[in-house]
Amino acid sequence: MGAATDAVVRRLRDAGCVFAEDEAALLLAEASDPQQLEAMIRARVDGRPLEQLLGWVVFRGRRLVVDEGVFVPRQRTGLLVELASARLHEGATVVELCCGVAPVGAALLAEWPGRLELWASDIDPTAVRSARHNLEPLGGAVVVGDLFGGLPDHLRGSIDVLVANAPYVPSASIPLMPREARDHEAATALDGGTDGLDVQRRLIAASSEWLPAGAHLIVETSTRQAERTAGLMESAGYSAVIRRDEELDGTAVEGVRR
Repeated sequence: MGAATDAVVRRLRDAGCVFAEDEAALLLAEASDPQQLEAMIRARVDGRPLEQLLGWVVFRGRRLVVDEGVFVPRQRTGLLVELASARLHEGATVVELCCGVAPVGAALLAEWPGRLELWASDIDPTAVRSARHNLEPLGGAVVVGDLFGGLPDHLRGSIDVLVANAPYVPSASIPLMPREARDHEAATALDGGTDGLDVQRRLIAASSEWLPAGAHLIVETSTRQAERTAGLMESAGYSAVIRRDEELDGTAVEGVRR
């Protein structure tokens, strides 16, 4: 490790970056000149997510575009990929709502190349711009909309698998989140209302018009909220099961429409 790298590592470590050595290596590799490197270090020290500075994140082995200000995919969302992939078939219609940069959709299209009709939607136009970079080269489509609002009408009643990482952080808990999230990710991607379930509640209630009997609805949630998420699904006509992956530290509720 050279003197320049040592200096970057020290600045990042002093700022509280747990993986300072790894982050320093990435910043040094991505910066085109010393001025850009200095700007990136200062932004990281100020709390900007590393992935937004780099412009990308690795998710399920693929590099995805991440624009400034958008929600950075967490590795725990890989549980949605695993659950959805197990329910797919040739020609299945898949929708990712509250998609952010569309990590689940991108992973599924990579696993099932040319064999799915996949749509993604998000209310944040900046996130949609990132998602289009990630999905369109793989054959997916992305729209701007509040939940189902931007989807084409031909999907109504024909979605085989619907996945969503809808915001589920209670509003009062937002100030307690790491500054990378609370200061640099869109509030619409984090804030789930008073009990954290406002968006899930609307999504699950509206899904009955879009999913036929036997279709799967898979929603990321927290361990603390999983029972309530499952209850919302049961009340909306689904048989719901809580799924947990300890390795990914991921929790989801999977519902089959009755």
